[in-house]
Amino acid sequence: MNCAGLLVDAFGRIRTAVHDAVDGLDADELAARLDEGANSIAWLVWHLTRIQDDHVADVARTEQIWTAQDWFGRFSLPFAARATGYGHTAHEVARLRVPSAELLTGYHDAVHERTLEFVGALTDADLDRVVDEAWTPPVTLGVRLVSVLADDLQHVGQAAFVRGALLR
Repeated sequence: MNCAGLLVDAFGRIRTAVHDAVDGLDADELAARLDEGANSIAWLVWHLTRIQDDHVADVARTEQIWTAQDWFGRFSLPFAARATGYGHTAHEVARLRVPSAELLTGYHDAVHERTLEFVGALTDADLDRVVDEAWTPPVTLGVRLVSVLADDLQHVGQAAFVRGALLR
């Protein structure tokens, strides 16, 4: 397996886990929080998808799916279009409400499709390209993609945990 195949497989596993975490849940279940400081399933899935969209669009030098396909308008959230959830307070988390699991998976699937287009064409040498010089050492494409995968896996695991707690 080459790097492209590995990344396609990894992002595919996240997509499957996202669907498993939200499928069949209604708006109230998606918005439920285990306590007033906790994240909801909807916020976790929205956030992990926003981060993937933001970071992949940046390294691919494309517009984010969030704005390019007007998911921002479809979600109609009380946040700026550039918001990804990073740094959100508990109050802001509570303000994120979505009408259906299908909205979350629709956005995630659109981002997933764009991600696969990008990572599916990568070569091993591409992973060494510096994509962010604001850090010491500078961040390479490989490091950035692993960071996105790690963030996504943590948050989809949290969403699955919340789902399990709500439905037991």
